[in-house]
Amino acid sequence: MTGRPTLAARLAPHLPPRLVAAAARAVYPRFEPELARLGDFCPPGCGTAVDVGGWYGPWTHRLAGRSRRVVTVEPVPHLARLLTATAPANVRVVEAAAGDRPGTARLWLPAGDPGDRGVSSLVRRDIHARAVPVRVVALDDLGLKDVGFVKVDVDGSEPAVLRGATALLSRDRPALFVELESRIQPVAPVVTYLRLLGYEGWVLPADTWVPLSAFPLEAHQARAAHVASHGLARRVLPFGDRPRYVNSVLFLPDGRRPGGARVRDDGTHAVS
Repeated sequence: MTGRPTLAARLAPHLPPRLVAAAARAVYPRFEPELARLGDFCPPGCGTAVDVGGWYGPWTHRLAGRSRRVVTVEPVPHLARLLTATAPANVRVVEAAAGDRPGTARLWLPAGDPGDRGVSSLVRRDIHARAVPVRVVALDDLGLKDVGFVKVDVDGSEPAVLRGATALLSRDRPALFVELESRIQPVAPVVTYLRLLGYEGWVLPADTWVPLSAFPLEAHQARAAHVASHGLARRVLPFGDRPRYVNSVLFLPDGRRPGGARVRDDGTHAVS
């Protein structure tokens, strides 16, 4: 999501929430094409999939079609209620933020934004102006079993979320999809922590997965930072020549590779 309020973000509070959610789910695979490649890392029949930072539910709804169970963790109250009302029957919504220990914390929001822009965070940034108290849960405390996939999009508190899931990651060895943006937090701590747990990263800068070790993620993000300022609508329109802004990494354990994908060792073709 973007730091500045876009036209779509300004209009969203005035439209029926279910319409906004349906529109977001429809266009999101163009914004985050990894969502359209779920089969590469979340095969059908996955036991439990976890969506940390559910927002309007683009990942939740797709995961519900490939997993026996989905647990979505969303701290913004009205978004959690919307997900509860609209998600498929195999989805459990937890109204809370994920962290490394249970308790309460302040969820930071931009001025005039109730959470619709998807940039709320437990880590305060310059875009944030106010905070609301929220419950915090650790994934390890949710009683999850047979976890095959975890997606984490929390705008800065990724290390805490992963620390709170260490037992789960060590036990079930799920695929992880983590949003990492160097303009918000350094990337290295997350990469190093997951490497210690036996995970290696992959990115999808074009149509081919490449190892994170061969793709200069932070340099790419610095060069394509102007793209990140564009709103969701502008970034999914089917015209115009714009570079891809890669801000999410797929982490797979124990030498696994994205299934069904041709693997290359050179990621420089995708830097723009």
